[in-house]
Amino acid sequence: MKQLGLYTGLALGFGLWINCSSTLAQTVSADSVTSESLQQEIIPSVDQLADVPSSSWAFLAVRSLIEKYGCITGDSEKRFRGEQALSRQEFAVALKACLERINTIAGLTHDDLMAVERLQQAFTTELTALRDRVERLETQTNRWESQQFSTTTKLSGQVIFAVNAGSFGGERIISPRGATISRDQPNPTALYRFSLDLNTSFKGTDLLKLRLLAASPGINDNAAGFLEPNLGSSLDFAIPGTNQLSLVRLYYTFAPTKDLSVTIGARMVAADFVDKNRFANVSFRDFSTQSLTNNFILLPRPGGAGAAIDWKPNQGALSLRAVYIASSAEANLPENQRFFGGGSLGEIRLFPTAGGGAGGGLFGDPYMGIVELDYAPTGSFSMRLQYSGGKVLGSNFQSVGANFDWAITSRLGIFGRYGYASYPDTTIGDIRPSYWSAGGSLQNLFVKGDLAGLGVAQPFILTEVGNATQTNIEAFYNFPLANNIRITPLVQVITHPANQSDNGTIVVGTLRTVFTF
Repeated sequence: MKQLGLYTGLALGFGLWINCSSTLAQTVSADSVTSESLQQEIIPSVDQLADVPSSSWAFLAVRSLIEKYGCITGDSEKRFRGEQALSRQEFAVALKACLERINTIAGLTHDDLMAVERLQQAFTTELTALRDRVERLETQTNRWESQQFSTTTKLSGQVIFAVNAGSFGGERIISPRGATISRDQPNPTALYRFSLDLNTSFKGTDLLKLRLLAASPGINDNAAGFLEPNLGSSLDFAIPGTNQLSLVRLYYTFAPTKDLSVTIGARMVAADFVDKNRFANVSFRDFSTQSLTNNFILLPRPGGAGAAIDWKPNQGALSLRAVYIASSAEANLPENQRFFGGGSLGEIRLFPTAGGGAGGGLFGDPYMGIVELDYAPTGSFSMRLQYSGGKVLGSNFQSVGANFDWAITSRLGIFGRYGYASYPDTTIGDIRPSYWSAGGSLQNLFVKGDLAGLGVAQPFILTEVGNATQTNIEAFYNFPLANNIRITPLVQVITHPANQSDNGTIVVGTLRTVFTF
């Protein structure tokens, strides 16, 4: 039998491969071929290939390709792997290597050149596609290398722009203690928030979080928060309000075991770790009214230094979480205003001088601890039971809460929260407020990726303050304008604002635009 030449062998191999390609068990991408070829080595003699014996039907063809043309390589164990399935991409790569080798060899016959030309024409499409793909990969790799921020840190950011306008019924709006907040209808306003996150992982299972934030300077930027400054009617993404870039998150999370994560930090917010809800928790995505994003009376001291744990035994249905938050006395006023304040001092604030002085430090006034038991028997339902206690506003408070979310279908979900608290020795005596919220959410309603929701909350049910029950209602529709841009029109309706039946209904509209990068 005449020895098989390079082109006859390749043509024979190509023909056999075409006939058998429909039965190949798997194919390997051109990327993996390129990666593996970097680890292969040139074989000068067919005798060095352990799996190509002289009795093999392909021995002569392989020897010709190796010894005459030098375009067959072996792996690190000097094996040819002739029985391994071959994809079209793999064959194109091997053929390209042989063609490049042939171009450097003199003395080719006319038949050889004709065979090369026929093979080049047959694989023009594959070779062109492969070349284009390699060029794209090289371009992407060069761009990633030039734009790489850090090997351990990922940088992300968010910008929120919103236009806000509202009005109230009646001649004036009064506070829970009877002081006049406004007699004039508020002007439309624009508000913003900019945040920059640096997430660093050293081991893949840990996280060093650093967030910088700047936002609109005050509560007056939000008509609902200005007209009803005490009971959670502000837009949550507008709080805190400072137009100076400040550090708002600084903590480190690590996992001592696979079932336990521990977080310690100088700048933490309790709601990052507890009282989460898949339908009512993220003010730049779903509901923006503060009393709908979290249990209003469960977390009276949301931010400060502290620690948190999250334990999920055997990665099962039960999770136990705990958070401790403490803040210095100097930070007392802004955070108190977030819960029981807002507006200016004096009679507008619900508890203007509650508790007197504060000791500060990790165990001074104010501080808060919360424990949460989360039960999630399925991927569509979660139920959380909560307890919190501490010292805030000069009162040693205690609170219990419940929180659930249920994805009834892939498009429809409902949620609910409840809370009850005891605040003894406040400036208006012992008070025991309660809270509830409920609502529903629809996604992919009109276009893929959109989200709509309707929620209702009564944030501070208390007969000792005011003579009626404030009710907050919010409806929103969030739709994607582009991959990184979402626009949300939302409407807030507040009945009996500040728990005063004398107050007219407040109606506020907001157009929220969120950019992520």
